Amino acid sequence: MSLFDQKIEGVPQFVTYFSPILEVLRDVGGKAKPRDVMAEIAQRYDIPEEDLEKTNRNGQPKFFNRVAWARFYLVKGGFLFSPKRGVWALTDNGKSVQMTDELAVDIFKREHLALKDEDDDQAPEGEIVPDGMNYWFVGAGWNDGDQTARFLDEGIWENGYDEKFGHLVKQMKQGDRIAIKATYTRKHDVPFENRGRTVSAMRIKAIGTITGNHGDGKIVKVAWEEIDPPREWFFYTYRTTIARARFEDDEMARQLVSFAFDGHEQDVDGFLAHPYWAEKFAKDVAPLTAIEDEEQSDSETEAPPNEPYDVEGIVADGGFLPHSSLSNMIDRLEIKKNLILQGAPGTGKTWLAKRLGKALIGRRTPKPEQLRSVQFHPSLSYEDFVRGYRPSSNGLKLTDGVFLQAVEAARAQPDVAHVLIIEEINRGNPAQVFGEMLTLLENTKRSRADAIELAYRKQPGERVHVPDNLYVIGTMNIADRSLALVDLALRRRFAFVSLAPELNDSWAAWCLDRGFDQEMVTLVRARMMALNEEISADRTLGTQFRVGHSYVTPTTPLDDPMSWFSDVINTEIGPLLEEYWFDAPERAAEAMTRLRNGL
Repeated sequence: MSLFDQKIEGVPQFVTYFSPILEVLRDVGGKAKPRDVMAEIAQRYDIPEEDLEKTNRNGQPKFFNRVAWARFYLVKGGFLFSPKRGVWALTDNGKSVQMTDELAVDIFKREHLALKDEDDDQAPEGEIVPDGMNYWFVGAGWNDGDQTARFLDEGIWENGYDEKFGHLVKQMKQGDRIAIKATYTRKHDVPFENRGRTVSAMRIKAIGTITGNHGDGKIVKVAWEEIDPPREWFFYTYRTTIARARFEDDEMARQLVSFAFDGHEQDVDGFLAHPYWAEKFAKDVAPLTAIEDEEQSDSETEAPPNEPYDVEGIVADGGFLPHSSLSNMIDRLEIKKNLILQGAPGTGKTWLAKRLGKALIGRRTPKPEQLRSVQFHPSLSYEDFVRGYRPSSNGLKLTDGVFLQAVEAARAQPDVAHVLIIEEINRGNPAQVFGEMLTLLENTKRSRADAIELAYRKQPGERVHVPDNLYVIGTMNIADRSLALVDLALRRRFAFVSLAPELNDSWAAWCLDRGFDQEMVTLVRARMMALNEEISADRTLGTQFRVGHSYVTPTTPLDDPMSWFSDVINTEIGPLLEEYWFDAPERAAEAMTRLRNGL
């Protein structure tokens, strides 16, 4: 019997494909392009051509959909991930797991509880570039100058990087449309009232049709048509070297495609009515910030200059976790789209959340709209966070909250990551604060097809979805008994990472650089570890109440570390212990005495 006809009792057909996907990826080194995985499964398991051609009621190949759904569940189960768009890769669990029928059924049933109305006839959103014609916008500026003339003369487009964008170039296929663009900012001589503020612009220099792909991630053949003079487009721009217009999900992308390839004019007034640009160019907008002034330029660049930021930057700034742990957090955030850092006081949740956001964005100083932060509290409402009526000079006005502002900013800049940090996410009522957004947060519902109407609509039929370049990082104090348990619906939509006190060698090296000597490092580490062991052993407290390392981590060089540690005990750790042992003050006093002994 062909794999196409095999079925594990009691679960959908696609569950049968769990083991073949893992097996093929192991054999090819742990990662591969989706279509290569599908081709290998079809060949290895002798799936007849007539079965490969069978389609479902939506006209899509059944085989394709089964593999796509299997991959979807394996990702949710922690066996696969996508290190970059268009690539499937095994996690450590995926490399070692023995996928039996019983385990496959267990994975499906466990993850199925988090889903509703899935249909194995319709593949989930994945990393596969859609079939049919795609539209690519590419840069032509290398370090040694603009390559546009050479590309037009040679009938090619070439990727100028050795280590970047190769996977996207390989996805380009014969018949796709391609445009050479240059992205820059402008604040003078624009065809609308910009009130002296910077405007993102993109110049379309040439358009063409891809006629061949070398398959090396570097060169595609193109039949070019030069645009002379180049046409200028505003607002919604691509700053990366290669971008695919997601016209299947985004009306703004469809308008850009019509502008570039069909010669249509840009609807400037329509873009100015979009919430993001309407606020940016409003009459009462705040004065330009220093950062915005620095980034204004009428010259052509691929992106504003900014110091890059990554995992190495987090470590250098004082992140005491292993490099692999930090990388895994970013991987989980990229896959799940939503991440919560949970831990006891002083474990660096907020500090790390901001730096994970910067690393995901890739800039040490992101633009304000790219990295935003809000704190939940018991009185926060849906009207504050999502949308509601607020007083204005003309009475009550329907106003977007910080979440929809972040959504619109991400939609307006589709090729760069946007991060919203929610501090103390369990201090609010998630079901009340998020409302419909709780559904749209899910990583499998980040498309226009999943858009829904809001409780408060600005116009009839308005539907909203969360773009896939918006990421949410929450922090959660698990030691505060006054906080409600996190809503289970919220838990399904977030990956959770637990942070613990880190008094390791990285912490020690940091302290030595800031005035500690080795004896002081040993003393502080020993006393804090002893205190945390006592807290962990207390049945009324436990490990989630341990005192975090940030209490004993100096941020600036110290002249008298011993005195500094004594002050920390008296003014920070001591009051915390008194709160922990409010019904046994003698225990708090004894613990503080042991900490202070000999200082």
